[in-house]
Amino acid sequence: MAALSVALPLAAGWSLHSLRLRRRIEAARRDPLTNLMCREAFEARAGRDLRKGLTSVVVIDLDGFKALNDTHGHAAGDVGLVIVAARLNDWAIRMGGCAARLGGDEFAAVITAAHHVDLQSALEDLHETLCEPFTFDGQRVELGASLGAIRDDGDLAGTLPALMRRADEAMYVAKEAGGGWYVAEGLTPVRETVNGRRAGRPGAGWGVA
Repeated sequence: MAALSVALPLAAGWSLHSLRLRRRIEAARRDPLTNLMCREAFEARAGRDLRKGLTSVVVIDLDGFKALNDTHGHAAGDVGLVIVAARLNDWAIRMGGCAARLGGDEFAAVITAAHHVDLQSALEDLHETLCEPFTFDGQRVELGASLGAIRDDGDLAGTLPALMRRADEAMYVAKEAGGGWYVAEGLTPVRETVNGRRAGRPGAGWGVA
């Protein structure tokens, strides 16, 4: 009986320690501001989805984010990021996928299976949702977004770095056209890269496929 009375508190203490450890690990896989997946967690999840086939990858970059910070302050920028993240996450879940914040005002999502059959309509819906104005400190605030995507029905046999790079290129096509969305065709890069990173866009690389 004495041994049992000692063992029970030890077991309870270990369970609490394990719970705290799991929470710390989960927190490390999330962006602290938006609570979206961080890059590492997204890569792991997207990689699993890719192996199932029928996957679309989307890269999102906000338009006018610097102007928002300059005009309304960084607090407004943070609010904007949180709102955009929540909208993107809701959309990605509806599309059977997940979303991540890659850093700064850049996000990504992966959608799977039948949800990406009409990818153009899905991107139109996402763009409209992300660009809805929000209110900060009693003022109406607007943000734009440029979306790039690539769809892999299993015939591309693309790695995640290759798909992300092409989606990133497509996003820049949309951005150069003034915003909106663009869907890349095939895996062959159309823009010059240096060590897998597009020139003039530091940190956007996903490795060399």
